[in-house]
Amino acid sequence: MDKPTLLEAQQWASSCLNVKAATTAPDLPATIMMDLFNWSRTQYLMRLREHLTTKQWQAYQRVVTRIAAGEPEQYVIGTAQFYGHSFKVTPDVLIPRQETEELVDWVLSDHDETPQRVLDIGTGSGVLAISLALNRPQWQVTGTDISQAAVQVAQQNADQFGVKIDWKIGDLYAPVAGERFDLIISNPPYISEAERPLMDDNVLDYEPHQALFAAHNGLALYERLAAGLAEHLTANGNAYFEIGFAQGAAVKRLFKAAMPMAEVTLKQDINGHDRMIRVRLTRK
Repeated sequence: MDKPTLLEAQQWASSCLNVKAATTAPDLPATIMMDLFNWSRTQYLMRLREHLTTKQWQAYQRVVTRIAAGEPEQYVIGTAQFYGHSFKVTPDVLIPRQETEELVDWVLSDHDETPQRVLDIGTGSGVLAISLALNRPQWQVTGTDISQAAVQVAQQNADQFGVKIDWKIGDLYAPVAGERFDLIISNPPYISEAERPLMDDNVLDYEPHQALFAAHNGLALYERLAAGLAEHLTANGNAYFEIGFAQGAAVKRLFKAAMPMAEVTLKQDINGHDRMIRVRLTRK
């Protein structure tokens, strides 16, 4: 096929992608094209009958072939959508998930534009820290990660949006020893090794395991986060954590045991799964 129309190229892509992909993501061929060429949906729809250039067609073929082989689209394209923006992603960081947007929603709905000191632990590509900074420019945001490569990706994302984040490299609270924050937010590794056989191959084969798995049935990081939380929250601080859908009761117990006087709230995501924990501290 020589320089097909967009519609013809997509039909070819649908035949290359497996049945599962076509069934679960019918718009994938179009999404790949929009991401690859940085087109809005309107721009894409206006071009449907136009022919791709030779260079565009070759690029599209290369990308579709890699995705058909199992490589995540976001790593192939190099970007992922989160909270209305396109973020750079590499295999050094997790691909942001839609459910994590609900964590941002919860934080923003709880807090107005009053200046806050904010800490994002395990920032990865920086989507949480940057999304908060974009929506609350008055907030002073710090993002940390144990992976230097991840922090480099986060810095590149912050630069493209023109937001100032204080990035630090280190394990959990170590980079901010002695500091306190009004808000702490984290989406830590929380998958149990026992769940590995249930996971998709493209996640296991391509995404960083350090950012996926945690010991103690996926609770190890929450245990450490709970243990140090009181030392790093201000007198009336709040902390927000994403959790696994089956971890709600266990994580709630962990934070309640570590901070008996705190108010610990469990929240479901849009699909009705336990997905977030808020720890609200009030000191006398």
